[in-house]
Amino acid sequence: MTGTVRTFRVPAQISYGCGAIETVGVEAKRLGGSRAFVVADPNLQKAGIPDRLMASLQGQGIEARLFVDVEPEPSVQSVTAAAAAAKEYRGDVLVGIGGGSALDTAKAAVVLTKNPGSLEDYFGIGLVKQRGVPAILVPTTSGTGAEITPNSLFYVPALKEKKAVVSPHTIPDVAIIDPLLTLSVPPGVTAATGMDALSHAVEAYTSQNASPMTDLYALEAVRLIGTHLRTAVANGNDLAAREGMAKASFYAGIAIGNAGTNIVHALAYPLQGQHRITHGVANSLLLPYGMEFNALSNLRKFGAIAEALGEPVVGLSPRAAAAKSAEACRLLSLDVGIPQRMSEVGIRPEHIGVLVEEAMKQTRLWANNPRQVRSEDARAILEKAL
Repeated sequence: MTGTVRTFRVPAQISYGCGAIETVGVEAKRLGGSRAFVVADPNLQKAGIPDRLMASLQGQGIEARLFVDVEPEPSVQSVTAAAAAAKEYRGDVLVGIGGGSALDTAKAAVVLTKNPGSLEDYFGIGLVKQRGVPAILVPTTSGTGAEITPNSLFYVPALKEKKAVVSPHTIPDVAIIDPLLTLSVPPGVTAATGMDALSHAVEAYTSQNASPMTDLYALEAVRLIGTHLRTAVANGNDLAAREGMAKASFYAGIAIGNAGTNIVHALAYPLQGQHRITHGVANSLLLPYGMEFNALSNLRKFGAIAEALGEPVVGLSPRAAAAKSAEACRLLSLDVGIPQRMSEVGIRPEHIGVLVEEAMKQTRLWANNPRQVRSEDARAILEKAL
């Protein structure tokens, strides 16, 4: 008799701690690098963060070229330009630093250093044939977990859709998490990325592909976010809060990288593709509604989420405790300034039909959902969120 077998993947090395960015050069050299192509979020330049990274590389005798033409919510065209620049430079190590957009751009560029064709050839699951050049990813926000996951997302303008490349070959050789890099992130971005991390943790914890290993990371991420996100938004200089959120983000990234996401991401993708609402805001807005719908699927786990978010559940029935999870999530999102209704970000009743149609195409994500979702269910959830 055999049981369910789960695969658990993480980067070969994860370096965490204040000042960890200073180790980039050492790690690049250890990976055999002599020419580094660096993909960086252009918004980091005012804070001098790319300069510190370049100095670390050059201090180890590594030549480096900085590429900052990174598009928010990157389109296929912008990623193609980054990949072309990386191949032209012929670097032997690639470093990505920034939020999810910069890291996903870097991951795509890595893929195309060794795999033929275009980015579109790799949309889907497991289509990348081999690893690219060694890669180091350094997040500067606490939310996407892109430095950990095998997933990267790109906007296809002709289709008005987000498409994903999902492959273990996009997991970097080294992930470097330095909480100090998040101190300058503005409150709105801190809130949206933090709630995005919460959506990752909740969905991974309740996924059909959850395992005891992913549960450890997912539930601890929920607890850390419930403890630290409000403070990180209210006072971005609070280092303890920033450290807590940095841990939460990469814990949640480990969880989704192995257990996957489900209802919230499936419903949110069309908001991003059709209406260009940012990934973090779309997920954050829909998270309480997705939790309300899914709570019946696993009362024990949703009750544990409520407790991890600080809700008093002792003495409550399993159903009442589970219901507290969405309430706690909604209060947290309200406290940190997340829109509570889709109408607040420009969605109107006449948009619902297309949103439902596009959401139901996300079969990869629906397969992970703990409760069966029909198109009429998706419509009801979106109408409630309107």
